[in-house]
Amino acid sequence: MKRTQLSFFVALAAGPALAQEGAAEAVGTGLGLVIGLLIMIVVGAVVGWLAGLIVKGSGLGFWGDVVVGIGGSILAGFLFPMLGITIGTGFLATFVPAVIGAALLLLIVRMIRRSA
Repeated sequence: MKRTQLSFFVALAAGPALAQEGAAEAVGTGLGLVIGLLIMIVVGAVVGWLAGLIVKGSGLGFWGDVVVGIGGSILAGFLFPMLGITIGTGFLATFVPAVIGAALLLLIVRMIRRSA
């Protein structure tokens, strides 16, 4: 009888701990997503500036190139993994696709502006 009471007590005590573990995992996942997006935005700002230097004559100015670079960085950050394309590891895995995405987006914006 005592063994049953002990196992019941252990189950009651472990319930909140298990619930907190699930909540902590969900918060950690959400925080990781936010940090990842912030890194993409900061790298995108630098990459947008570089893409503006690479794609000359975009005519968007410094801040326009930065905004398009952030968009291109986010686009490449989601598109490259979906296509299964990986370039290097660490910082290179973020930077190179961001430069490519930002340059492509600047070219697309330039084509749209010329046709309008």
